[in-house]
Amino acid sequence: RNPQPLCRPLRWGTSGALEIRESRCTTIQSTRRRLTCRLLGEIELACSCLVASRSHQANQSKQQISFYERCCMNNWLGLEGRGVLLVGAGGIGTACAKGFHDVGARVVLADLDGPRASSIAKNIGLEENGGGSASFDATNSEECRELVGSVTQRLGRLDVLVHCVGMNVRKPVLELTDDEWSSTIALNLTSAFSLGQAAGRVMYEQGEGNIVFFSSVSSLLAHKLHTPYAASKGGMNQMLRVMAQEWASHGISVNAVAPGYTETDLTKEYLARPGVREGLERLVPAGRLGTPEDLVGPTLFLSSRRASYVTGHVFFADGGRTLT
Repeated sequence: RNPQPLCRPLRWGTSGALEIRESRCTTIQSTRRRLTCRLLGEIELACSCLVASRSHQANQSKQQISFYERCCMNNWLGLEGRGVLLVGAGGIGTACAKGFHDVGARVVLADLDGPRASSIAKNIGLEENGGGSASFDATNSEECRELVGSVTQRLGRLDVLVHCVGMNVRKPVLELTDDEWSSTIALNLTSAFSLGQAAGRVMYEQGEGNIVFFSSVSSLLAHKLHTPYAASKGGMNQMLRVMAQEWASHGISVNAVAPGYTETDLTKEYLARPGVREGLERLVPAGRLGTPEDLVGPTLFLSSRRASYVTGHVFFADGGRTLT
């Protein structure tokens, strides 16, 4: 077809004319160029979006790896190869033993129930790097000292002591017996002193060490039916502060992790009572009870050289319970 002008000619005077004519062929070529540029632009935009999407997915993948897991991968806490005596093979003690093992520490898990401690140690794999299990009576001061000595000899040194044993007698003050009071204080507080003193002597000679006790929000809050338990944990807090004061100049840090209500064998029966769990959850700003795994991170940190300047501190891991 004959190309038709898209605009009228422009004429300059009568001597000549300047005509601007564009054929349909030229128009098609121009359109193709514009479409090509637009298509290239859209392709470039799509590629940018794809790159951004993959980058976002990669960031999400990184975020799904917990801080604890990243610490395990790069030994950020510096616990690899350190000798750990962890006393108490309950729910919290087992979770912490696994946490120490995951970061490469050499762990001996000790408990009154030797077969239980041995079974847990095998399941975790504590023997793979020189750790294992031991049986002893925490209420016997002589056995506490012997345990510290034997574990130090077995591991070559004692870098960390974690005291994670305890009991509670839930009775009104007027109904408590002398034996119930004494047995609670003996297991919760006196054993902490005996083991802490024995470990402190070893660490004093080494020039460094970390001691972590397990306290409780009951050391601060006045819970009914907790008289001997609260007294033992309150006494523990003050005891560790004195230890921290005396041993700080020798490179020994002494701290405590103080959980709120945590789902363990110690609390299982109590939490099963009608309305108890719901009532306790309402008291926690986080809206839930704690788990043993919630306490692994604070324990590992306070046991590491990263916490060498932290001593005499009670770390409340309670979902905000002590705020209310």
